Amino acid sequence: MLKKEKKYTYYEAGEGTPIIILHGLMGGLSNFEGVAQFFPAKGYKVVIPELPIYTQNILKTNVKAFSKFVKDFIVYKGFDQVILVGNSLGGHIGLYHTKMYPSLVKALVITGSSGLYESGMGESYPKRGDYEYIKKKAEDVFFDPKIATKEIVDEVFATVNDRIKLIKTLTIAKSAIRHNMAKDLPKMITPTCIIWGKNDKVTPPNVAEEFNKLLPNSELFWIDQCGHAAMMEHPDAFNEILYKWLQKNKL
Repeated sequence: MLKKEKKYTYYEAGEGTPIIILHGLMGGLSNFEGVAQFFPAKGYKVVIPELPIYTQNILKTNVKAFSKFVKDFIVYKGFDQVILVGNSLGGHIGLYHTKMYPSLVKALVITGSSGLYESGMGESYPKRGDYEYIKKKAEDVFFDPKIATKEIVDEVFATVNDRIKLIKTLTIAKSAIRHNMAKDLPKMITPTCIIWGKNDKVTPPNVAEEFNKLLPNSELFWIDQCGHAAMMEHPDAFNEILYKWLQKNKL
């Protein structure tokens, strides 16, 4: 059940320290079902806002504006400090938000995050009318291609064939490259948990190693036989790693 209040639409469950989950470009809220079901029983409040990726003015379709949206949402909800968990573009938004508003972030968790390396999000678009091509691109996100169900492929196909969404997707891709975080990361001391698929083709494993090297207060964990969306492909392993890390750091 989603709540709708003012300009925000979000999922919320549990009581306790807020964990705010930031989805990626093509990622629906349901991608985080495993996390959303696991953490409320452990004393956390899980909140998944719908990010205005395709609904904001084109001038506000960028990493910086999305980070401000997250800040406004945290303030609106009256949270003191939150744990941010971001996948893909959501990880990049989490990183940028942590750079801009460090006092609001107790800890950061990134998985398959952009921010250092962007595989051409835009290069496939000349073939956007080719369903089989889009299906292959969607399957490449996962280690196990069967996770890219017809429903997921149909959604991606519809998105890349919607002219407005296509323009916004390309705008976001350019913004992700423009907001490269390499120079910022060494100054960011927020505790950061990096959980990465060993078989991620979108943001390869060396990207995770680079994040770990540049972020002074970070720890890196691998999930084997796992692609770009660890929380979706291996929810149990993802939850276990994250929960142990939160416990160890008394978060």
